[in-house]
Amino acid sequence: MTASASASASAPISIETFASHFPEEPGYLDYGKVGPMSTVAAAESAAWNEALSSGDVDRLAAIDGQTNRLHAVVGSLTGFAPHQISTQPNTSQGIMQTLFGLGGTILLSPREFPSNPLAVERAAAHIGRLTPAWLQTDDDAESNAGHVTPERVREQLTDDVTAVLVSLVDYRTGYLADLAGLRDVIGDRLLIVDAIQGFGVTEAAYQAADVVAVGGQKWMRSGWGTGFLATSDRALERLTPVFSGITGTDEPWPYTTTPAPSASARAFSVTRVDPIAEARFAAALEDVAAVGVAAVQGAIADRVNQVIDLVDEFGIALASPREEHERAGIVVVRPEPEQVSALSTSLANHGVSVTTRTDTVRFSVHAGTTDATLELLQGALTSFASS
Repeated sequence: MTASASASASAPISIETFASHFPEEPGYLDYGKVGPMSTVAAAESAAWNEALSSGDVDRLAAIDGQTNRLHAVVGSLTGFAPHQISTQPNTSQGIMQTLFGLGGTILLSPREFPSNPLAVERAAAHIGRLTPAWLQTDDDAESNAGHVTPERVREQLTDDVTAVLVSLVDYRTGYLADLAGLRDVIGDRLLIVDAIQGFGVTEAAYQAADVVAVGGQKWMRSGWGTGFLATSDRALERLTPVFSGITGTDEPWPYTTTPAPSASARAFSVTRVDPIAEARFAAALEDVAAVGVAAVQGAIADRVNQVIDLVDEFGIALASPREEHERAGIVVVRPEPEQVSALSTSLANHGVSVTTRTDTVRFSVHAGTTDATLELLQGALTSFASS
């Protein structure tokens, strides 16, 4: 095999064709947790697994081209150059690579997804070059608590802050960060973005960021073990590659001395990554590139509006933004505390998959969300209301 199983993915496709690659049963509204693997990614994985099983030298050699393939499509979707991109197995490892190599003071909300504050505190404790500064945000549920806005950052920005970390989409509320606005506020400081909850499903100003970390197991529906880290040249100059292994150098093998880390983003790699995971991820991203992020975003926006209409119809408090420019595919509701369990039970009984936390229920809507899924949701809400 000398070509990928998705070689035709570069040709433009319609949003209907893209949506047909969703194999999941009706009722699935939990892409913010994990996206069932697309038919495109599954076919890609099967093809390369078969090649790996064959033991054929030529087919095995073709697997080695998956890194360049993945980095090319990542570059087309983000604007980063190939030398600025490294493959990572998940978002968290990309964030760890970044924060363990960062010095100074980093400003972030304590309400970020837990892997981000944890990475900051681990780096501060074990490397000693990084100090966390915790951004104070509005805790009022009626105003969508915890939004990281340019205004909030401006109010709390100090001279010693060297970097700001933010999620592109807040996993708790679905709020879409204003990356361009944050860049205007922070100036020359590094802007580090955890983009897993919005990458590929909403257009974003990635060139305003210095670091973009993404995993492919959620909205990209390419399974676990897939991801990338994109770093600007400014970030490459300022970050120290702490976890830089045998693949993180530009020296040819075999080494005559212990080589220095690469000056490119490959410095942030430890060893050879899974090329079949790269192929799976590349196929999923090529699918998005073929239809266009704008088309995916538009389809999601329509479905999100329908979900919000249903939530409003049944009088359940919305904890997500209503304005389209402030959200992506996540819709969070906050029932009365005594009603959370009843709502979750009704959703489960009607075959609707969601994420329930202590006081909220999160729906994650994708471009492939069907009318049948929304009918199941309506039935679940009807039963909930009647109880």
